[in-house]
Amino acid sequence: MAEVPLVEMRGISKSFGAIEALQRVDLELNHGEVLGLVGDNAAGKSTLMKILSGVYAPDEGEIFIQGQRVEFASPADSRRLGIEMIYQDLAIVPNLSIAGNIFLGREPVKSFLGIKILDKRKMIEGSRQAIERLDVNIRSTKLSSAGLSGGQQQAVAVGRAIFFNPRVVIMDEPTAALSVKGIKKVLELVGELKERDISIILISHRLPNIFAVTDRVIILRTGRRVGERITKDTTPQEIIDLMVGMD
Repeated sequence: MAEVPLVEMRGISKSFGAIEALQRVDLELNHGEVLGLVGDNAAGKSTLMKILSGVYAPDEGEIFIQGQRVEFASPADSRRLGIEMIYQDLAIVPNLSIAGNIFLGREPVKSFLGIKILDKRKMIEGSRQAIERLDVNIRSTKLSSAGLSGGQQQAVAVGRAIFFNPRVVIMDEPTAALSVKGIKKVLELVGELKERDISIILISHRLPNIFAVTDRVIILRTGRRVGERITKDTTPQEIIDLMVGMD
């Protein structure tokens, strides 16, 4: 009997006014799998992932987590089921400390004289551990996030996603603003997460990155799913042909 996918999206449709961003799209993600999600601009990749992460509600379709149908009213609902998304714009708040950004929206509290206050020590220690795992040169997580380099911002966003032991990490163009060294580090991190049995969905325009780390690729074009390939059994040219309609 086939294993039930960790995530299954069936017949997902989403429109914004007259624009049909997604038209009955299916997606499956297996346990411990790295899935590439590719397509040209406006193919619907980010919209589909924002539905999985609870940012948008689908107009049609269903989502299943380990075979159980779920509905997300907000990103908090998705996170509670172990789904974390690293957005392309990273969503770093400049006037917060690095620790504050890693714990953003999930700040630990402690009781002092019956009053709930932020547990800053726990935030600093936890964020330090998260950053150290990424082998990034950040002197202290007490520092302001303003002025961080692109690679450091990426590290903070990734650290925030993985600190809470997710089952699924969605990466939306995670290497877009990085140096060659930074790209190499992100791809290594994908491998490390897979070894920990964390499933990953990787959105990227950079096909070499897709071919370096993914097990399977789903291709979208103008809001429709137009193909699926096992990465080792396909070629970049075949993926490009599907993306642009030469299939």
